[in-house]
Amino acid sequence: MLFARVIGNVVCTRKDDKLKGSKLLLVQPVDLENNPKGNPIVAVDAVGAGEGEMVLIVQGSSARQTKYTEGTPVDCTIFAIVDSAERDGKKVFNKTQDYDKR
Repeated sequence: MLFARVIGNVVCTRKDDKLKGSKLLLVQPVDLENNPKGNPIVAVDAVGAGEGEMVLIVQGSSARQTKYTEGTPVDCTIFAIVDSAERDGKKVFNKTQDYDKR
């Protein structure tokens, strides 16, 4: 599992039949301080995430383990929207406060 920030949408007018109706999003893996880690990735959205949200993603065979992506040709899936995160008993991310900073 990795933290990532949704940074955009991916539109494909032609795609495999198993992906029809799937929303594809561009995500940037980040650390808890929102610093980018690596390159952006295209992910199938299994939970209704939106641009700017902090999400959890899985890659590889784990990406096909959600009810939504089972049996589909995917390598990255958004499976959760992060509300808050704590480290060492201290809140390091809070969705409401993060949105208030924008």
